[in-house]
Amino acid sequence: MKAKIYISYKEGILDPEGNISRKALNNIGLSEVNDVRFGKYIEMTFNGVSKEKAEELTQIACEKLLANHNTETFKFEIVES
Repeated sequence: MKAKIYISYKEGILDPEGNISRKALNNIGLSEVNDVRFGKYIEMTFNGVSKEKAEELTQIACEKLLANHNTETFKFEIVES
């Protein structure tokens, strides 16, 4: 099993890297780009666990370590590796 985890800033949290990238894209002629948001992508693999257990472990990992609950949100999917 493999967890694919996507972490991004909560709505309303400033994303300086995204703002700089949006401005740079506009400056190179991509004026249609209105917003850029940066985040993190993480993969975790599991050996010998059920999909339900992988979901549980991933939820705990995100809540306790991988995502900052004050500024970030997360979502994940569990897939066969």
